[in-house]
Amino acid sequence: MKKQDEFFVPYINGSLGSNTKKAIRRLVYIISIAIIVIAVVFAFAQKPFKNGSFELTSETRLTGVFHENPYPMLRVKVADDSYKNILLVGFGKASVKRYFARLRKDFETLEGKELAIEGNLIYYNGKTLVQINSEEKIKVTGNPDPKTPPSKEKIGEATLTGEIIDPKCYFGVMKPGNGRIHRSCAVRCISGGIPPVLAATDRQHNLQYYLITDMNGCAIHERILPYVGKPVEITGIVEMYEDWQFIRVNVQDIRETGETSLIY
Repeated sequence: MKKQDEFFVPYINGSLGSNTKKAIRRLVYIISIAIIVIAVVFAFAQKPFKNGSFELTSETRLTGVFHENPYPMLRVKVADDSYKNILLVGFGKASVKRYFARLRKDFETLEGKELAIEGNLIYYNGKTLVQINSEEKIKVTGNPDPKTPPSKEKIGEATLTGEIIDPKCYFGVMKPGNGRIHRSCAVRCISGGIPPVLAATDRQHNLQYYLITDMNGCAIHERILPYVGKPVEITGIVEMYEDWQFIRVNVQDIRETGETSLIY
């Protein structure tokens, strides 16, 4: 053994040699710098949170006219001759329809009736949803009014490119709601009854949202699951329900583009 080599035996020497101390300090310094660099790179590599909101800890009371088809909505008056159609969703990855079972025993139909509901608001990019977590939060306050259905305007056939999302998680419950794990979440939500939405980019590169139905204008869930969270091209009939756009599609005609997902 060379004279300058250090051999540490704690019960004999009692302390580290100077060269060993220098080596340990150097190693600790290098590890500390590496941790800081990795943390900074990891932080900047994360996608920013969307400005969507989910009011989990507070409930809002809303009164409006209920329309069930193709998806449950509450048409709320926000100003003179101005209405907002709020999409109703249930707690967790499920439809809101289960919370109407008790009311259906007392009323032949709920379509067009004035309801008061309490729930957690979800909103993003001009779209609003409400999560309802109890049948006790839904009450009938008025009789059907035939003058208050949402007005429908047929826009015509269109071919749109985008990705099918579940609006509950994407609009605010999950932040940022992106990545492969959230695609799995979207599949679960839509299979559980959350309405599917196509997020498509228009010519000005702005995202537009279309609630998806079948060609008969009925709700669609299971049949569209293979295309959720994948870039697709959809040709269908576009309709405007005041502040919501709908697209009627034939599932067999949906085509995967093969591009990389920008959402999932």
